[in-house]
Amino acid sequence: MPSLRFPKQARLLTPRDYSGVFDQVTARVAHRHLLILATPNQRSHARVGLIFSKKNLRRAVDRNRVKRLVRESFRHQTTLPAMDIVVLGRKGLAGIDNARLHRILDELWQRLEKKASGSGQHESKTETGSR
Repeated sequence: MPSLRFPKQARLLTPRDYSGVFDQVTARVAHRHLLILATPNQRSHARVGLIFSKKNLRRAVDRNRVKRLVRESFRHQTTLPAMDIVVLGRKGLAGIDNARLHRILDELWQRLEKKASGSGQHESKTETGSR
């Protein structure tokens, strides 16, 4: 049975780790409620960092729920290339239920993987006008 942990090796831990992603973005996938930025790393696995501000997710319970779901979704992505990834929340994220958030994240991970492999030529946005 695979480990259910989310080890330190899978996380961006320091401000320097986050700055590296923001300064050298090579892949960007957007959704109405989420933005994922990524850059290749020198490790053998992907790492993720999360940024969900009080401005966009007012209540701590909402921020914690979304972070938990993003971490869980990331943990199940075994085919992501060696990248440092930052997931940012946007307005309206608190109103999304868990099942829909999982579907959105699955689609974003697939698009990120496609972009990282070089087959994605331009950024496309989904659900930009619908809710």
